[in-house]
Amino acid sequence: MSGSGRELRLLDPAIIAGIGSMELRARTIVEGFLAGLHRSPMKGFSVEFAEYRQYLPGDALSMIDWKVYARNDRHYVKKFDAETNVECHVLLDVSASMGYGSRGLTKLDYGSYLAASLSYLMTQQRDSVGFMAFDDHVVNHVRASSRPGQLRAVLLALDQLLLGQQSNLAKPLHLLAESLVKRSVVVIISDLLDDPNKVVRGLKHLRFGGNDVIVFQILDPDELEFPFERATKFHDPESADELIVMPSQVRADYIQAIEELVAKYDRDLKLVNVDYHLVDTSKPLDLSLMHYLSTRSRRG
Repeated sequence: MSGSGRELRLLDPAIIAGIGSMELRARTIVEGFLAGLHRSPMKGFSVEFAEYRQYLPGDALSMIDWKVYARNDRHYVKKFDAETNVECHVLLDVSASMGYGSRGLTKLDYGSYLAASLSYLMTQQRDSVGFMAFDDHVVNHVRASSRPGQLRAVLLALDQLLLGQQSNLAKPLHLLAESLVKRSVVVIISDLLDDPNKVVRGLKHLRFGGNDVIVFQILDPDELEFPFERATKFHDPESADELIVMPSQVRADYIQAIEELVAKYDRDLKLVNVDYHLVDTSKPLDLSLMHYLSTRSRRG
């Protein structure tokens, strides 16, 4: 297997699911991702992301690291601690709808791997990291810190997650927005199967405080493609409602509804400068990690 093929395999969520602890999963994902970046034509994103930023007009020429320039053909300067230390909060939806998975991997599984790998990346960048799990209320909260052992505390919380009940994403967003005392990076991982108007208001509240907000909407391939053929009983895990339908009779309406929901989030969140990304749980995790690093680099 080629180097790039091996790294992509290590980012396959189905492969990650077979690895024992959340700590080992996070390290495997991030190391595979960074190794892939080293071999890709994408310059400027690597393990050096934690150490350097691109040269900006006004920076002293003496700050340029010419060894990095020789390897990347770009001007970088060494970051100081004041530039690198950021408070980051990772929020993960554990509501009942996140328990759906058509291919042996649930949305919650995928979301937890993404949360773990992002937390690992943040720690590598010497950021303070916090974690919050929620359904219709906050069910677990690890307060942001850069102390030794913080990453392990976050990964332990992720390892012990249980599916919750009904979702109410707006509630924890407002709670977090009111509790933050400094500008932070906030990452939300959820299927966003909630009232979009309420969700957007909660995200606007976070942005109002000057925080950088990144949203990953996690959906199963079945939810995006509706591939069902025979008469099927659909069960709502949050309301316990059940409905038997002929997929051929509702497919067009369903696809239109899910596309409109995705388009609404994409449109409304762009208006308030929130980074929004749709994630298919059948896809490797590298694109989501790249979205995160791209946003951090751009906002930084």
